[in-house]
Amino acid sequence: MQTITAPKKSFDISYKPVGQFEETRFEKIHNVIFESSNQASIIVAQEIARLIRKKQLQGLPCVLGLATGSSPIRVYEELVRMHKEESLSFSNVITFNLDEYLPMEKNNRQSYWYFMHEHLFNHVDIAPENINIPDGTLIGDDIIPYCLNYEQKIKDYGGLDFQLLGIGRTGHIGFNEPGSHYNSGTRVITLDHITRVDAAPSFLGIDNVPRRAITMGISTVQNARRIVLLGWGQNKADIIKKTVEGDISSEVPATYLQRHHNCTFVLDNGAGSKLTRNKTPWLVDESCEWTDTLTAKAVLWLSITLNKSILSLTDKDYNDNGMSGLLAQQDSYDLNIKMFNRLQRTITGWPGGKPKADDSNRPERAQPIQKRVIIFSPHPDDDVISMGGTFDRLVEQGHEVHVAYQTSGNIAVTDTEALKFAEVLNTVNPSKESKSLISAITTKTESKVDTLEVRKLKGSIRRGESYAATRYLDLPDENVHFLDLPFYETGTVKKNNLTQDDIDIMINVINEIKPHQIYAAGDLADPHGTHSVCLDAVFAALDTLKEEPFMNDCWVWLYRGAWHEWDIHEIEMAVPMSPAQVLKKRNAIFCHQSQKDGVMFQGDDTREFWMRAEERNKNTAEKYRKLGLAEYAAIEGFVRHHF
Repeated sequence: MQTITAPKKSFDISYKPVGQFEETRFEKIHNVIFESSNQASIIVAQEIARLIRKKQLQGLPCVLGLATGSSPIRVYEELVRMHKEESLSFSNVITFNLDEYLPMEKNNRQSYWYFMHEHLFNHVDIAPENINIPDGTLIGDDIIPYCLNYEQKIKDYGGLDFQLLGIGRTGHIGFNEPGSHYNSGTRVITLDHITRVDAAPSFLGIDNVPRRAITMGISTVQNARRIVLLGWGQNKADIIKKTVEGDISSEVPATYLQRHHNCTFVLDNGAGSKLTRNKTPWLVDESCEWTDTLTAKAVLWLSITLNKSILSLTDKDYNDNGMSGLLAQQDSYDLNIKMFNRLQRTITGWPGGKPKADDSNRPERAQPIQKRVIIFSPHPDDDVISMGGTFDRLVEQGHEVHVAYQTSGNIAVTDTEALKFAEVLNTVNPSKESKSLISAITTKTESKVDTLEVRKLKGSIRRGESYAATRYLDLPDENVHFLDLPFYETGTVKKNNLTQDDIDIMINVINEIKPHQIYAAGDLADPHGTHSVCLDAVFAALDTLKEEPFMNDCWVWLYRGAWHEWDIHEIEMAVPMSPAQVLKKRNAIFCHQSQKDGVMFQGDDTREFWMRAEERNKNTAEKYRKLGLAEYAAIEGFVRHHF
């Protein structure tokens, strides 16, 4: 279990009524934004612990409504730590979970019964009879009476003292999907397609995700005396904005929380990024502090919003859109030229630096002419999906490029794909081992984890595809590194926490190559979190090595993958691609055949990864063109990380 360091700064997340907490008229729910979800989770766990102890002193039970999913995991880890290290007792705690899939056996790894015991109940002193989780094994006429009894049991305990929530991308809380009524109670509900898509990775494909669930109702949740909703990551930003700033609607069930008398949304920067006060603060307060970053963000937003090139923006455009304070500092003509030049200087066809060129206004250094480069790829295809054009350019321009695949990617290979390879192996060389592989794949049940041999086979499939792609880009095999970080090797979607063993592997490869450039995935909205952990591993290794002499000449560039792109104002290096390079990138992605035609971790976008990547790169180029810059077929964007 990962140790979470308590935040040094004290944060108050206690409820404040609308009109008293926020700096904008747009927000209708109290919310607090933290730098990281780890920091926020500790604060929430501390509030729960205070409530438990307060009730203990009063000789009363503490009735908690609990959530599942990735959002509350760190909260539960901190509660377990406090139990083990600070004598926090759960002897007086009564819990009611929000929901459960239907049908679902308790011991299935995808069940919420299993989840809660794995993350919390098995590690604290709560009495088993005080744990209440909806029963996913019910059928027929037993369901309705059970739901009514669940409601009554909550009422018999005096109601929920505290309700912990996450939020789905449909705006569901619990499994109260769009269309749920304000007065709804515990009941069976049919899951929205998007909800099932989001759950698909855990079930190894959407076909395995149940279509129904039992859930507490909106009314049940609303009757809790205190509600805290957790929102992490950029992929939750859109729904958080709709919930916090939108009108109350059954189409976004979480908006019902606007009516609650004691509800707080606890967010990280990504989840809160699209709230008006963060995305366009000049619309909230015209006297905001106009830093260089905010100025660039505002000017580019204005240009895109008005569909005008940067150089054609006028004083009226600025004044009509909340930027009169910016014009008070500098003339629009000078500001337009400054922003145009800033954007123009991000564009380079030389991602490793242009030899013997004036690099004062270029994103990369000219020296040394030949750089040692490491491209860290979380999975064995992120390198070509996210920066295949830049990868190709670095090799063509003579740099010593290394690719380091951080995980094996075995979990993303379907059983169908693995079975094809096992059967070919058995045909070519019939053996006890090959027959054992076929048997392990064909007899695996839904909740069973792949055997070690099957995982090795799936990892080997990903390795072979990676070599095919890197060879296509003319990279020598000796420059391809498979790190197989241990945190990933669980055989399930749920990964272990990062450990020193993972970090040491990262340190060793960086120490061996002593790079002038490092490229790493900065896509923190990855649906199953591997990208985030892999980036943490990069940062932890860099922190350890930062005093090494070679690190003084090492620059780190972050790319984004198939899920999101950097905002234009964030991009510090834009590498254009010709139509021929776009095609070459596509062919490199095609080498990863196991990730085509029904990829396991599709997200809510049904297109294949090469389609998403091309569309994203073309859209970036089109934005540059509309802003008044040169026209390119596609552009890959990067942000420099300073460590």
